[in-house]
Amino acid sequence: QVQLVESGGGLVQAGGSLRLSCAASGRTRSTYAMGWFRQAPGKEREFVAAISSSGGRTLYADSVKGRFTISRDNAKMTVYLQMNSLKPEDTGSYYCAVDYARIGVAVTTKASDYDYWGQGTQVTVSS
Repeated sequence: QVQLVESGGGLVQAGGSLRLSCAASGRTRSTYAMGWFRQAPGKEREFVAAISSSGGRTLYADSVKGRFTISRDNAKMTVYLQMNSLKPEDTGSYYCAVDYARIGVAVTTKASDYDYWGQGTQVTVSS
């Protein structure tokens, strides 16, 4: 089992920034692919960003490209999501997830490929 704990969510005005963190513990190895997803009320969970286990490859949803940056600190077993120029449509619960299977530069956008999930942190962007 891998436990994931997200933090950093909150209320921010449009145009503002937040930095989400996701700390992993438990059945961990030094590296694995990780991703961020979000879910707005009444909507399905959607992919936001992902980073490969090596950190050498990242993927972003078109809606956040140029505004969000995913990064990782393997020594701390933590992944981050820097969110800039936030918009009201970015509002939702943000979840981090671990993809235990992929190594190297492999990374996926499919939620079903992720093995462990955090409980989520709420992000609210006011207009």
